[in-house]
Amino acid sequence: MRADAFKTRLDGYGIDGMLVTKKENRIYLSGFTGSAGALIITKGGYALVTDFRYTEQAGQQAGGFNVITHKAGEFYKCVMEEARKLGVTRLGFEAQELTVEQFTSYEAVAGGISLVATKGAVEKLRAVKDDEELDKIRKACRLTDKLFEHVLGTIRPGMSEKQLAVEMDIWMIRNGMSTSFDTIIASGKRGALPHGAASDKIMQKGELVTLDFGGYLDYYTSDMTRTVCLGKADAKQKEIYDIVLDSQLAGIKAAKAGLKGKEVDSIARGMIESKGYGQYFGHGLGHGVGLEVHEEPRFSVMDENTIEPGMVISVEPGIYIPGWGGVRIEDLVVITETDAEVLYESPKHLIEL
Repeated sequence: MRADAFKTRLDGYGIDGMLVTKKENRIYLSGFTGSAGALIITKGGYALVTDFRYTEQAGQQAGGFNVITHKAGEFYKCVMEEARKLGVTRLGFEAQELTVEQFTSYEAVAGGISLVATKGAVEKLRAVKDDEELDKIRKACRLTDKLFEHVLGTIRPGMSEKQLAVEMDIWMIRNGMSTSFDTIIASGKRGALPHGAASDKIMQKGELVTLDFGGYLDYYTSDMTRTVCLGKADAKQKEIYDIVLDSQLAGIKAAKAGLKGKEVDSIARGMIESKGYGQYFGHGLGHGVGLEVHEEPRFSVMDENTIEPGMVISVEPGIYIPGWGGVRIEDLVVITETDAEVLYESPKHLIEL
C-alpha cells in the first residue's frame, strides 16, 4: 500500500500527519478517483473525508482508509476533527496546492493542531514508478504510437492545424483515451513556438510541422513529439532536424541512474550548442510523466536531483528559430538499472510526406 510507504517519510518533514488534497496525490496514495475529498495520513491510521456523492465509491476504491462523510458546509471542520482523532499535532499540507482561502478555513478550525507547509512531499515518492504504474504508462504509449500512425495517414497540405488537432483528439476519445493537454500543432514559421497550440493556420507543402500530443489511459498519460515535413525537406530543414535528432539520441544514451538531471541536460544541450544553435534551445531537456504530464523529476540546467531506476522522463530537445520555424523530437524513457528504455516505437527519422 503506497500510503504505508509515505507514512515512513513523515518524520523527515517534522510532522505527525499529512493532509493530502491534490487529486493526483489522492489517487496515488488511496486509489480514490473522485473529484472531492481529503486524505489524512498518519503513522496510526488513514482517513478519507469526502461528501455524500462519493461515499460508496470511496469505500470501494480506498482500501485501508477509514471513509468519513462530512455534513454539508462542514468539510474543514470534519477534516480537522479526524486529524485530532488520529492524534495529530503537526499536520503537513501541500503548500503548492492549498489556496490562501482554504488554508485560513482549515486554520480557523484547527483546534490546537499546527499546520505545516510541505513542498513536493508526495510528488517525490511518485517520481519512481512501480510495476503497475509502468504497465499503465506503457499501454498509453502503445496507443500513442498508433495515434501517430493515424496522423501520418491524415495530415496533408491545405488542412488547418486545428482540423488536425480535432482529428487527433477524436481518435483518442474513440480509443479510450482523453487528451492530457491542448494538442500542439505548429507548422512553418509557427514551429518557432515551443508550445504553439493548434491555430487556424493552413499547413502548406514544404513546411515542417511539429506535433506534440498525449493522452490519459487509466489515469496515466503519454507525451510524444514528432516533426514531419509536408513534402521534400530543403537543406536547412534537414540540417536542423539532424542536429535535434543527434541531441535527442545523446540525451537518451546519457540518461542513466546515478546521474543528476542537469548532467543529462548538459550532454544533449552540448550537441546543439556545438553546432551554433544553443541560443535557440531555451527549455529543459525533459520532465517526469505519470499521473500528470509534467511532474518530477526534471532534466534541466538547474536540476540537482539524482536519476533513479523506475523514473519515467521525457527527452525532448528542440531548436526554435524566430521567422523560420522549429524542430522538436520527444520520447518517454523509463530509467532502468543499466540504461534508459524508450517507450515508443514510432520512427524518428525525418518523415517527408
